[in-house]
Amino acid sequence: MDFSFGDADEQLRVRARAWLTDHLVGPYGRARGLGGPGSEHQGAAVRRDWERELGRGGWIGQGWEVPDGAYGQRRLSLTGQVVWAEEYAALRAPGRVGHIGENLLAPTLIAYGTPEQQGRHLPGIARGEELWCQGYSEPGAGSDLAGIRTAAVRDPADGRHRVTGQKIWTSLAHDADWCFVLARTEAGSRRHHGLSFLLVRMDQPGRIEVRPIRQMSGTAEFNEVFFDGAVAEESVGGEGNGWTVAMGLLALERGVSTLVQQIGFAAELERVVHAYAACGAPDPVLRERLVRQWAELRTMRWNALRTLGAAVEPGGADPGAADPGAPSVAKLLWGGWHRRLGELAVAVRGAAATAGPGPWAQGVPYEDGLDEEQRLFLFTRADTIYGGSDEIQRNIIAERVLGLPKEPR
Repeated sequence: MDFSFGDADEQLRVRARAWLTDHLVGPYGRARGLGGPGSEHQGAAVRRDWERELGRGGWIGQGWEVPDGAYGQRRLSLTGQVVWAEEYAALRAPGRVGHIGENLLAPTLIAYGTPEQQGRHLPGIARGEELWCQGYSEPGAGSDLAGIRTAAVRDPADGRHRVTGQKIWTSLAHDADWCFVLARTEAGSRRHHGLSFLLVRMDQPGRIEVRPIRQMSGTAEFNEVFFDGAVAEESVGGEGNGWTVAMGLLALERGVSTLVQQIGFAAELERVVHAYAACGAPDPVLRERLVRQWAELRTMRWNALRTLGAAVEPGGADPGAADPGAPSVAKLLWGGWHRRLGELAVAVRGAAATAGPGPWAQGVPYEDGLDEEQRLFLFTRADTIYGGSDEIQRNIIAERVLGLPKEPR
């Protein structure tokens, strides 16, 4: 496909750069570069305010399939969304805290929700006022979502579901206002049958408990969430259709957001290249690994553009419509690439990368002494596990795309 920026895109680039420059001042200016995977603890309060600032500027919901300005947002083309993301990354604007609501829940509501649900939730997301988290994985059902045991029973008194169970690895649950929860609403059902996609308000004292999970990087953006009769306000896509809705959401997760994610990857790679250039003793092995990382990142970019280009053609309903294996291929590519970048970041530093702030056993909050390369290395160890492990992605490609026999259970 011909993926090039036209005059309208370049005009947008000027406007986006000017808006960001004008608004990244004061506390927002001091928050530049804060946040993101592995560093969600940084500047959490000011980044939430920044989310509202983006909403006032109409920069949330650019890719939603709704009329331009329906919720106060700017409707941008695919290339326009990439232009915005490039400028956002170039100016090191604060890491987003509303991306789960904007990029996962909102498109899912647009595709599967009722007009009433869209009218109830999309405005708050577009204004940057409502933050969401995702209640999918459980201790015994991580990548294999069909094995979930969290149950939801309809209360005959008001017709709403009461949710009981446990979710794990729930990103940003400690800050979220809402959670979309995949739960079993049909007693005795198995696997992907009898599931529903429920919307649950997080502010339910005594019914929802959030426990942070401390990671080896020292941060705790992931959480355990315990539901004890929590009220689910509504279901999306109808009761019992949760599997269809959940799979549709996962396809969206690998869509435009994958391309935007790669812009952040490019910035990380650039920092590692600068660290290598500053080491003063060029190593041909490390140089070859850096070149390979650069080439693989370019390959991921063109693969994402190919997939998205096919999806926006007539008949392409979502990023995985033209190629059902595309979401899994994308996850395999970026998960392994990012983990290798973390390994390369500390290899470039050499022995200095092993220096830490002190003994863990003494209770020292050791993330305070980690630099960007160390945190990158530690956090990216999980990239091939969360969001669907590499093993699960390979099974999906083998069974659903290539038609190979399923693994014996």
